[in-house]
Amino acid sequence: MLVQTPREISIRLPRTTLRGFLEIPARCRGVVLFVHGSGSSRFSRRNRFVAEQLRAAELGTLLFDLLTPRESEVDEQTRHYRFDIRLLSQRVIDVLDWSLARHNLREHDIGLFGASTGAAAALVAAAERPQRVAAVVSRGGRPDLAGAALARVQAPTLLIVGANDPEVLELNREAAAQLRCEHRIDVVAGASHLFEEPGTLAEAAAAACAWFQRHLGATTNPR
Repeated sequence: MLVQTPREISIRLPRTTLRGFLEIPARCRGVVLFVHGSGSSRFSRRNRFVAEQLRAAELGTLLFDLLTPRESEVDEQTRHYRFDIRLLSQRVIDVLDWSLARHNLREHDIGLFGASTGAAAALVAAAERPQRVAAVVSRGGRPDLAGAALARVQAPTLLIVGANDPEVLELNREAAAQLRCEHRIDVVAGASHLFEEPGTLAEAAAAACAWFQRHLGATTNPR
């Protein structure tokens, strides 16, 4: 049976162990891995709100820390890790590989939901694991930091940006021009970078739900 209640898990990877919250609804059309942005964690209020909306749409969620507690302490002081896209993307790749060994994950399509610098890590991972990643959504992300990997992404990609975040919107447009996969930019009216304005995060979550519902589930057999 697939679990219906949230539980904290240890994700044992080749080089480290990360902590996460795994929640899979009884009927599940796919599982979305959250790749949080700089200075954030699995406790992110915004990502947990989006995760609730996804689970209501019959999508499982895995929110996990990209950094160990010690790395997070260092990053708080130095910001050393938050723009280390190579390290962050390798962590996402390792989690994708780890998911193939989990009986309650390997049967499902996988989507990646990235925010801020996490969006770049998600896109690099999607380029490196095209058979594992079925869709990508970026919210207020920095896809431009994925660099040359953008042209190799095969997963359908949705870029959600706030209309009141002009610099990031332009960076998203430049990144989108490099994508060769199915993609779209959604601009949320009245939203700034963190989608803190009333109703804007809900609009972004609804767009993410629709994108993942469209692209996940083709190979999934709900139980």
